[in-house]
This record gives sequence, structure tokens and C-alpha cells, in this order.
Amino acid sequence: MANVEVRRETGASLMFIGLAIWVVDLLVLFFLPAAMKLGRQGTFTGILTTLFVLGLCLIVFGYIQRGAQEE
Repeated sequence: MANVEVRRETGASLMFIGLAIWVVDLLVLFFLPAAMKLGRQGTFTGILTTLFVLGLCLIVFGYIQRGAQEE
């Protein structure tokens, strides 16, 4: 029983970290117009993509770890 609780907490933590990474991604998106003026949009686009994929992976792994599909 304790093992299920630990899995749920770990999954919820991974999902929360994934959402926090998406918030940081939105912060990078906020500075994208300034990057376009400086000619660095490629770098910012790479960072945006990487953070989005990392956040998505953490959310999916957290969802799987939490065992939401077993219910």
C-alpha cells in the first residue's frame, strides 16, 4: 500500500516539474521578440523546443508513474 502512495507522489512531482518547465518556456517565449531583433531567433527556437519536449516527457512519465491508467 505504501508503494502505491510513493508512486503517486513521485508521479505528481514529475508532473509538477514538467509544468514548471513549461512556465519557464513561456518566459523564454516572452523574450523571443527581443531575440528576433538581435538575430538570435534560432537559438531561442531551439531552447523553446527543448524545454517544451522536456516538460511534455516529464508530464507523460509522471502520468504513467502515477498509475492513472490503472484506475
